[in-house]
Amino acid sequence: MVLSKRNYLVLFAVMAVLASCGRKDRECVFDPDVNDKVEIPWLSLSDSLVSIASKSDLVHLLTRHPVLRDYFFNRTAYPNDSVFINELYKRFTNPYLDTLRMDVKRVFGDEQKLREQFNEAFGNLRYYYPQVEIPRIVTVVSGLETDLFVTDSVIYIGLDYYLGPGARFRPNVYQYMLRLYSPETVVPAVMLLKGISDEFNFTNPEDKTVLADMIAYGKAYYFAKHMLPCVPDSVLIGYTAEEIAGSRENAHLIWYRLVEDQVLYATSHLIKQKYLDPRPKTIEVGEKCPGRIGQWVGWEIVKSYMERHPQTTLPELMQMKDADVLFKQSGYRPVK
Repeated sequence: MVLSKRNYLVLFAVMAVLASCGRKDRECVFDPDVNDKVEIPWLSLSDSLVSIASKSDLVHLLTRHPVLRDYFFNRTAYPNDSVFINELYKRFTNPYLDTLRMDVKRVFGDEQKLREQFNEAFGNLRYYYPQVEIPRIVTVVSGLETDLFVTDSVIYIGLDYYLGPGARFRPNVYQYMLRLYSPETVVPAVMLLKGISDEFNFTNPEDKTVLADMIAYGKAYYFAKHMLPCVPDSVLIGYTAEEIAGSRENAHLIWYRLVEDQVLYATSHLIKQKYLDPRPKTIEVGEKCPGRIGQWVGWEIVKSYMERHPQTTLPELMQMKDADVLFKQSGYRPVK
């Protein structure tokens, strides 16, 4: 299984950096007592790429890392190897890459803190899934080529994507999505990709309803939260403090609109775009309603189900394919 974060752009509009959060946002979920600590194999190629001195050096490095070459740097997008190598060599010998590398050093230092966060997340993952394979992590400075590339066995991270608002160069995305790329969002992004993948998140491919997508996203958020028990909900869902507080306060009004407009069992791609895809606002609900509100409601439904069924384990939840059954057994009906 291979996951490219670009393939899950909808899912990746999921994080924001907050200076402060509401009281509930700071609460932790169950933090398992992990006896067998995980030490993830780690390789930093940031200096190696920025220090490329010749095209032959570049070819040698990419030959040793074919996944980096073929997927992270997207070799198939180029007509031939010569064009590909020439383009990458021009990029990695451009002075602006030194600026990116200095910013990566400033923000991530020796990457030890990031490693510890990943060790915690995958330690918790192995608590719930003892047989899961622990991947190797490779960090790079990509020249803002790619943010994440995730497989079962290896995770490539373009750290220059995650430098935050103080960086000189930022990813070329919409302004409302720039806040999603910051140091605090790296590990949650990976765990969300794990949580949405069919390795863990069982779904019914024949169910094309908005509700099915809402529940799939909700399970992914619930999964990621339990891999990172004390990461604020706002960081996972990508809402500002005001947006998440407003969503909670007005959950009954949001729910009313979804029911009134017959959103849950709709299968229209247009409706899915309105309620699930990255947007600054879900104007169909209200001018202040944040985008992807259907994802947030899906998460609330999953939380409600687990509160009503405390005997259900995380793996059992993730194996539930029938979104309609989960929804009906959740008893989710927010009231004022």
